[in-house]
Amino acid sequence: MKKYNFNAGPSILPEFTIQETVKAIQNLNGSGFSLMEISHRSKDFEAILAETITLFKELLQIPDGYSLLFLGGGASLQFCMIPYNFLNTKAAYLNTGVWASKALKEAKFFGETVEVATSKDKNFNYIPKGYVVPADADYFHITTNNTIYGTEIHTDIDSKVPLIADMSSDILSRTMDVSKYALIYGGAQKNLGPAGVTFVIIKNELLKSQKKQIPSILDYKQHIENDSMYNTPPCVPIYACLQTLKWIKNLGGVAELEKINIKKAQILYDEIDRNKIFKGTAVKEDRSLMNVCFVMSEPFAALEDEFMEFTKKKGVVGIKGHRSVGGFRASIYNAMPIEGVQVLVDAMKEFEKLKV
Repeated sequence: MKKYNFNAGPSILPEFTIQETVKAIQNLNGSGFSLMEISHRSKDFEAILAETITLFKELLQIPDGYSLLFLGGGASLQFCMIPYNFLNTKAAYLNTGVWASKALKEAKFFGETVEVATSKDKNFNYIPKGYVVPADADYFHITTNNTIYGTEIHTDIDSKVPLIADMSSDILSRTMDVSKYALIYGGAQKNLGPAGVTFVIIKNELLKSQKKQIPSILDYKQHIENDSMYNTPPCVPIYACLQTLKWIKNLGGVAELEKINIKKAQILYDEIDRNKIFKGTAVKEDRSLMNVCFVMSEPFAALEDEFMEFTKKKGVVGIKGHRSVGGFRASIYNAMPIEGVQVLVDAMKEFEKLKV
C-alpha cells in the first residue's frame, strides 16, 4: 500500500529529490566521495551552491539588487537576526499565529515592537484586515502562511516601510512579486528540502539601515560577503534543495505549481464543506493552500481517533491536528500529488457513509 505523507514538517519531498540526494550521498558526480564528506570549499560544492542560487532566483524571478543566502539555525534564528540587524527605533509585527508570536517575542529583546493587529481573539482562524502600520517603523514583519491554524496571506502586501516575511511553509507555492519585500526567509523543511538549511532573500538596500555592531555570525553583511560560507554551510540540505528546484522547473515552474496547489486545496476544501462529519476551522477567504485544518462536526467529535485509524489503513499519514487546535491538519505542500489528496477525500466520503 502506498503511503501519503501529510505531516506539517519535516514533510513530504519529491521522489526526485530523495533519489538524487541518495545517489550523491553515496557517490557525488562519480568522484568516489560522498556528498556528506566533500569540502564546502571544493569545486564540486561551489558549483552546487552557485547552481542552487541561480535556479532559485530564476524560479522566483528575484530581481537585481537582492542577495540569496543559505544559513543554519532554522527560521527561529531569523526571529533574532532580523531585529538584531534592523530594529533601530521600533518594528511592527502582524500576529497571526504561534510562529508570528515567537518572532514578535524575540524582537522585544532588541527594541520597541508594535503589534499592529492579531487574530488571537478567535484562535488565529483568520488574517486581520484594516490595520495601520506605523510610518516610522523600521520594518513590518508578517508570517504569510500559518501551519497550525491553516490561514494564509494570498497576495503580496503593499507596505510603505520595509516588508519582511516568514515564508517557511509557502515559499515557491505561488507566483509572487519579490520586489515588494525587503527580506524573505524560511526553513526549508516544508516546500524546499530537508531540515537543516534556511533561505534568506534580502534586498541589499536594507543593509544600509544596519546601525549596530553585531556579532559576525549574526551579521547578514558577513554572510553576503562570504557567499553563505562564513561558516560551513549545511551541504546536504542545500544539495537536496537544488534537486527540488530542478523538479519544480521540470514541472513547468512556480506558475504551473500554483495551479496544481489551487486544484489540490479546492478538492479537499470542497469535501470538507460537503461532508456532514467535518467542518473547516479557518475563515474561508483566508484558508491556506498548504495546511488544510478541519475538525469533526457535532455530534461526531468522539470519532476523531476512529477516523485517524481509518485513514491510516488507506495510506494517509500525519493528519493529526496540532495540540493547540485539535482535529485534523492535512499539509498539502508542493510535493503532495493530487492523487494523495484524492485518497484522503475518498476516505472521508467512505467514513461518512459508515457513520451517517
